[in-house]
Order: sequence, then structure tokens, then C-alpha cells
Amino acid sequence: MRNDVRERREARGLSQAALAQQLGVSRQTVNSIEKGRYDPSLPLAFAIAAHFDTTIEEIFHVD
Repeated sequence: MRNDVRERREARGLSQAALAQQLGVSRQTVNSIEKGRYDPSLPLAFAIAAHFDTTIEEIFHVD
């Protein structure tokens, strides 16, 4: 699954650490999600979508 987390984070001028702090996860978790090495839990996916004021489907794309 690919995602647009990095693009959306950078568009808001956030570092991985800043986004991680706002989501209550580690920077490594954000990094792994952005690189597609880790698929977030459903609650975390909803939190990411809410943070960017969009839907899960707009951020996460099934290949």
C-alpha cells in the first residue's frame, strides 16, 4: 500500500518528529509508514486522516 503521508506532512512544513508527537507515536513509526514498510493500525490511520482533514482513502492507496 502506498500513501501520501510524506507529501502532506511536507506541505504543512512538519518534520517527522513533529507529526509523530502530534499523533502520539514515534518518529520511526512515521518514517516506516511513509516508506511503506509499516501499515498503520486502523485507529492510527483515522488519526492521520483527521490530522490532515481528509479521509483514509485520500491518503492510503491500495496498489
